[in-house]
Parts: sequence; structure tokens; C-alpha cells
Amino acid sequence: MNGTDEELALGQGPSRGLILLLAFSCGLAVANIYYAQPLIGLIAPAIGLGPAAAGLVVTLTQLGYCAGLILLVPLGDLLENRRLVALTLTGSVVALLGAALANSSAVFLLAALLIGISSVAVQMLVPLAAHMTPTARRGQVVGTVMSGLLLGILLARPAASLIADHFGWRAVFALSAALMAGLTLILWRWLPQRHPHPQSGYGALLRSLWPVLRDTPVLRRRAAYQTAQFCGFSLFWTAVPLHLAGPSFALSQSAIALFALAGAAGALVAPLAGRLADRGLTRPSTGIAIGLVLAAFAIAWLGRESLAALVVAAIVLDSGVQITQIQGQRAIYTLRPEIRSRLNGLYMALFFLGGALGSTMASVLQTHGGWSGVAWFGMAVSAVALVFYATEFTARRTAAA
Repeated sequence: MNGTDEELALGQGPSRGLILLLAFSCGLAVANIYYAQPLIGLIAPAIGLGPAAAGLVVTLTQLGYCAGLILLVPLGDLLENRRLVALTLTGSVVALLGAALANSSAVFLLAALLIGISSVAVQMLVPLAAHMTPTARRGQVVGTVMSGLLLGILLARPAASLIADHFGWRAVFALSAALMAGLTLILWRWLPQRHPHPQSGYGALLRSLWPVLRDTPVLRRRAAYQTAQFCGFSLFWTAVPLHLAGPSFALSQSAIALFALAGAAGALVAPLAGRLADRGLTRPSTGIAIGLVLAAFAIAWLGRESLAALVVAAIVLDSGVQITQIQGQRAIYTLRPEIRSRLNGLYMALFFLGGALGSTMASVLQTHGGWSGVAWFGMAVSAVALVFYATEFTARRTAAA
């Protein structure tokens, strides 16, 4: 696994072993953003947060992730990538230890913010995989790496619930800190170096973000789709543990973990989504994926008293969100390789703002409107996304005319 990414891309791209390492690393690192989601009912009272403010445990991590995407991920176009990844993961170790040892809401929420910022190492690894891969295989390789990332997202919740049920919620963050330390050493040993060829410094790099967003309509459209999709994703997965632990089901943390594990089946669509993008089927499958999220919230509302219906809703929702995410990244990775880190950072930052909105609204809606309020809000967001998706066809007809 020696050599630069440019040398690998001239051949067949990264080896199978390196692709699997990248997928595993993405899953392990991105899980840090989601460990707190099923645990807010345990963490909030332990650090002195009331029910309506409990969503801050998740929201601040997502806002931190947005900040890291804007401030750190573009450095992938400026600095040697392997060193940048290692330094960012080292920051994760410190932040996770801070969360594990926090004894007040202020300390924990600061640690949550820093966990989000440092977890953007994931979004340094995904563009690196794209850099190393020839165009013809890029969708497939990115889809495989994203499978690891998405499995990390989906398995983080059941893993956190199971660990917390037996050892307490602090053990979740302490264990993750140890895993991040080990991962940092492994990646330092096996990742190839990538030296970008920057034309400007960090300040100019940040100032270039607005022109990149303004002048890249594909980026704006794909980010808009995923913002709505991820808002629904965070809304569902922040609210559903509260619903399952409530009087309708009264599930334990271990039972909630099994529910989240069932929902992880949606990750199986990730490689398929990459292949659909490689075959030019992005537009029709995007509409289907947005429709899947709308259908998931409809199922969640109609079957609000049925555990089986909620499991189906979770799988359908996760499938829809993953299809649009992978296809969005595939679309922006075909644009300009020299600014790929900035494109990826903007794309992810925009839709994580949608995630922050979803997780904030989850605790508020669950407290004041119950599960029905959560489901109706999710359906409304998906309906708006479908209306915006329809403009893709009207714009195409106008251009043709």
C-alpha cells in the first residue's frame, strides 16, 4: 500500500484491502457523532439538562461537525492528507475522554461540540478514496467506503445502548477514545500520502467556499436534497429512543439497541446506490429515495403503536437517506478534483445543518406533540423535498425550449 494516490489512480486504484480499511475507519470514526443519540434519556439528567433541552446533546455534536466541515475538511486541498487525518483523529481522542469524564452540562456540551468537530476526519478519508480511484470505478469504490460509514452510523446506536445498559453511558465514550487512538496508529502506518498542489493559503481557501457554492448548481441541488433527507433521519433517530422508552413500549436500553440493529439493514443499499450512479440513473433513483423517506414517516405514524411497523419505517428511511447521500457525493466528486475537499466539506456541512434541525426538533416535538408530531413534521419536510425535486424536470424542459 505504498505510493501516492495519483499513482494508484493511474492503475486500478486502491487495493481491496485499502478500500476495506477506509470503510472500517469511516464507520468507526463517524460512530462518534451518533453514540449519544439513544442515550440522551440517560445523559441529560446525569448532567442536569431538562427534557426540552435534551436534544442539545445531539445538536451540538452535529453543529460541531458542520464547523469542522467548513474549517478543517478544506485543508485536504492544502495539507498532506495522511498527517491531517492523524491530527484530527487525535483531537477525537481528547474530546471523547472529555465527554466520558464530564461532571456538568457545560463540560459535556463543550466535549460534544469538539467530538463533532474532530469527527470530520471521516470526510477527509472519503475524498481520499475518490482521489485514488479511476473515474470508471469511483462510484463503486465510494459506495463501498460509504457502506462502512453508513454501517458505523447505524450500528453506533445499538452498540451505545448495549454498552450503556451494562457499564453506563460514560463507558461508551471512554471505549471510543481507546478505539480512536488505535485507529490513528493504524492509518498512520497504512494510508498512502497525498500531497495536494495548493495555489493559495488557508485564508484564501476559506474565502473560496462561497464562490464554489455559488457557481456549482449541482452541489446546491444535491445538498438541498440531502439536507431534507438528513433532517428526517436525525429527527427519527433522536425521537424514536424516547418513544420506545415511553409508556407505549417501555423498552430497556438493550431492547432499543436491538431495534436500532434491525434498522441497520438499510445500509445494504449503499453499494447498489453507487452502481446506479455509475450507470447514469441518479435522477430517477433520487426521486424514489425521497419518496421512501416520506413513506417511512407515514408508516411510522400509521403504525405508531406497532414495534414491527416502526422497524419497517426505520429500514425504509435509512435506505432512502443512504441512496441520496451516496449519489450526491458521487455527483460532486465528478466535478473538479482540485477542489474536491471543499466540495465535499460544503455538501456535508449543509446537510448536517438539516440534521441539527431534525435533532433539535425531535425532543421538542416529542415533548409537546408526541410521536404523531414527530411523524407529521418528517412527512412535511419530505414533501417539500419532493416539490423541489420536481423543479429538476421543469428546469430541464425550460433549458430544452
